[in-house]
Amino acid sequence: MADLNQRIEALYQSDKRNAYILIALLWIVVLFVIIMSWPYIPDGGVRIVSLIGAAAVLIFNTAAVMAMLKHYAEDKHFIYGMDIKMLDATKDNQGA
Repeated sequence: MADLNQRIEALYQSDKRNAYILIALLWIVVLFVIIMSWPYIPDGGVRIVSLIGAAAVLIFNTAAVMAMLKHYAEDKHFIYGMDIKMLDATKDNQGA
C-alpha cells in the first residue's frame, strides 16, 4: 500500500507542477501579446477593453486551475488510484 501511496503522490506532484508551469506560460503569453500589441491600438477605449479582457482570461483561468488542484488534492487517492490500477491492469494484460 505504501508503494501505491508513493505513486499517487508522484502523479499528483507531477500534475501540480505542470499546472503551475502552464499558468506561468499563460501569464507570459498574454502579457507579451498585450505589450506587443499596445502600440498598434490607437483608441483608448479599445486599450481598456483589451486590458479588461486579458485580465479576465488570466484571473478566471488561474482560479480554475487552482480550484482543479484543490479538488485533485482532496480526491487524489480516488483519481490517481483508479488511473494506477488501470495502468497496472493494462500492463498485466499486455504481458500475458
